Amino acid sequence: MNRLDYLIQYLIAEEPQYSEIQIPEDLQGKRDLFRALRNVREPKPVSEEFLRLQDEELQAQLQEKGIVELIDIVGVCRVEKFFAPTGKQLSLWQGDITRLRVDAIVNAANAQMLGCFHPLHKCIDNAIHSAAGVQLREECHRLMLQQGHPEPTGQAKITKAYNLPCKYVIHTVGPIIPNGIPTESQKEQLASSYHNIMVCAGENGLGSVAFCCISTGEFRFPNQLAAEIAVQTVKDYLTEHPDCSVRQVVFNVFKDEDRDIYQRLLLS
Repeated sequence: MNRLDYLIQYLIAEEPQYSEIQIPEDLQGKRDLFRALRNVREPKPVSEEFLRLQDEELQAQLQEKGIVELIDIVGVCRVEKFFAPTGKQLSLWQGDITRLRVDAIVNAANAQMLGCFHPLHKCIDNAIHSAAGVQLREECHRLMLQQGHPEPTGQAKITKAYNLPCKYVIHTVGPIIPNGIPTESQKEQLASSYHNIMVCAGENGLGSVAFCCISTGEFRFPNQLAAEIAVQTVKDYLTEHPDCSVRQVVFNVFKDEDRDIYQRLLLS
């Protein structure tokens, strides 16, 4: 039995309702099913053999995607002089955040903090948990049990990164904007997310952080305004805390629209 077949059969065996699932013959079909089964899986213990083989599989997929080193994150533009006296850098990079070898990447989480349970969903929460492995959901579950209540909007929590190339994941819950028109309070909540992530990074001695576009996807915060808040909040924090350990901040974007917005903001 090959590695993926074992992993899929292990997950199917956990839940009787999955007993009729047919394992695809092709590699991509197997990988999609493996990801989907992990997406819907509740946090619970797994065997050491499962973890070993899962980690081998996810590391193999990572190598295929390719790891992007911090030195190679030149992207569309780099602003290196704004914080020249303290050596701070702001960078823009377009692509898959799960490829970045930085100290921490940022995850736009939901209030349950357990990742996305929609199979193969294209949100960043799903992508990060899928690439990290089942250990990330389990660690988040332990944190939430200790906390005893849903995660408030605008805060930040740090976890290990497991099979991601970064060292840590910093999770934050951004504001949800059902009508796409944020209130002043919701603008402050988004700024709080960026501020508290920087605080968290500094408290943990991190040198580099890659931000995603918090709240602009499913949460419907306007892209232009969200980017303005992101850049200004990070600049303000670094200006007010010149001794912060963070030396490089990467604004990671996926869509061309966000790339163009951040490029204008960082070059202005």
